[in-house]
Amino acid sequence: MIEGKKIFITGGAGFIGSMLTGRLVENNQIVAFDNLARNSLKNKPFFDHPNLTLVQGDVLDFDQVRQVMKGADIVVHCAAIAGIDTVIKKPVSTMRVNMIGSANVLEAAARLPKCERVVCFSTSEVFGQQAFRSNEKDKTVLGSVGEARWTYAVSKLAEEHLSIAYFQEQGLPVTVLRPFNVYGPGQVGEGALRTFIDRALKNEPIEIHGDGTQIRAWCYVDDMIEGVMLSIEHPKAVGESFNIGNQRAVVTIYGLANTVVRVLNSTSPIDFTRKDYADVELRIPAVGKARDVLGFEAKVDLDEGIKRTAEYYRDHPL
Repeated sequence: MIEGKKIFITGGAGFIGSMLTGRLVENNQIVAFDNLARNSLKNKPFFDHPNLTLVQGDVLDFDQVRQVMKGADIVVHCAAIAGIDTVIKKPVSTMRVNMIGSANVLEAAARLPKCERVVCFSTSEVFGQQAFRSNEKDKTVLGSVGEARWTYAVSKLAEEHLSIAYFQEQGLPVTVLRPFNVYGPGQVGEGALRTFIDRALKNEPIEIHGDGTQIRAWCYVDDMIEGVMLSIEHPKAVGESFNIGNQRAVVTIYGLANTVVRVLNSTSPIDFTRKDYADVELRIPAVGKARDVLGFEAKVDLDEGIKRTAEYYRDHPL
């Protein structure tokens, strides 16, 4: 049980950050630090909770990060530039925010008088284009230089290395999480499943980039948040990286589109469009380490997750 703590969450108004805030805000003081480019907090029932402080800021501003972080017991670093379209359009910003911003957060945390835990978010993309039941000790992959898609994975891998280096050199109690295709209510920005559900609810055409044979494992956001909570609480999480995902919710992108149409009784046709960027063809996690060390187990299957997500978007149209 996490209670009576001051918790500093970068990207606190984002998808995962806002959901984590909802889990923690009743019994803790939450400082959500976000540039508010996307704001998922504004639709949450706890937006005006007295335990929640929302601060607009930029992780690239070290002095501001350090000032707002003062007094924190726990730091959760969710802020990042992500999403294929954004990354491809803004590779410089992607690398600056994800590397320099992360360095600022880690350094500020290292200067706290009593930091109990720092949780940093990496990505499953560090495993490259082919990741079948990849575990935490598998070799990470750096994509081709000049292919903007891989700036996200490279910048997140740099964050991982720096996080573990702070643990090894300075004793900062860091845990790194590698999420695998998280989806669910309140997702902001990009995301195939979010887009598919929105289109299906409107009976509009669902567009698939490429031939739809790309394979993914989909993790419902409540399961992801449970993984974060366990990583904050468990003493054996310090200095470790963990895959967090649902290795049973595996489907091709074409299969995903069909599943959404079926579950939501939609009449949406499925169209295929040209894909002109590098892509991950196969991404399925091995979550044995998270299960054995943290006790993590994804519980929400794909059909149920789609239903819950659709219910949210019926009430909160995009």
